[in-house]
Amino acid sequence: MAKVSTNISIDAEIKKQAQELFAELGMDLSTAVNIFIRQALRQRSIPFEITTETPNSVTTAAIEAAEKGEDVYGPFDNVESLMEALNA
Repeated sequence: MAKVSTNISIDAEIKKQAQELFAELGMDLSTAVNIFIRQALRQRSIPFEITTETPNSVTTAAIEAAEKGEDVYGPFDNVESLMEALNA
């Protein structure tokens, strides 16, 4: 398959970070972009979810607490114990 050059514009810092990441994965930026394009063609869509939904501050705080193992309840042995914790 013949290769052609394509120019894209991206933020310099994003490019640097991407090059570092892809180097760790054993590839260059061009290979990573080609993988993305091939996967998009295979799936006939963007190969990952794109969403505008951002968790609100309460949800973000809950996620951070759970990741730290804070404010985590359970596991529960039965529904009654779960409901008691939820209603507390």
